Amino acid sequence: MSKHLSIIVGSVLGASEYVAEALEQVAQSAGFTTTLQFEPDLDVLEKKGSWLICTSTHGAGELPQNIQPFAKALEETDLSGIDAWVVGLGDSSYDTFCYGAMEMEKRLTEAGARLTAPPLHIDVLNHPIPEDVAVEWFEQQVKQ
Repeated sequence: MSKHLSIIVGSVLGASEYVAEALEQVAQSAGFTTTLQFEPDLDVLEKKGSWLICTSTHGAGELPQNIQPFAKALEETDLSGIDAWVVGLGDSSYDTFCYGAMEMEKRLTEAGARLTAPPLHIDVLNHPIPEDVAVEWFEQQVKQ
């Protein structure tokens, strides 16, 4: 039986998309089938299995526009069948560092999802190529 991973992307400038694509390759190498959603739609996602949320933070700590409707829809959804990972990209020079990822973590857990590991918050000031850090982290996650 193959494992499936739904990768849900919140992105404004594209960095989260690059990270998500790199993590998709890690997942596939680990035996997962994958679905990558750049315009996440809760209606087409399975409410069981594994999800990976990869999002940046926009403006004053908001989620990117493309993932906001998805995040809102989580408020009325039972995600007790979901195991999730959260990867956030942010800039630590802002006091809203990785607020987008923190918001997704909160919404997932409030809907009953189980976080498989503490979220990964990547500071793009220290890691100008964030996919390198994310790949190293996720390779350890999928080995477990």
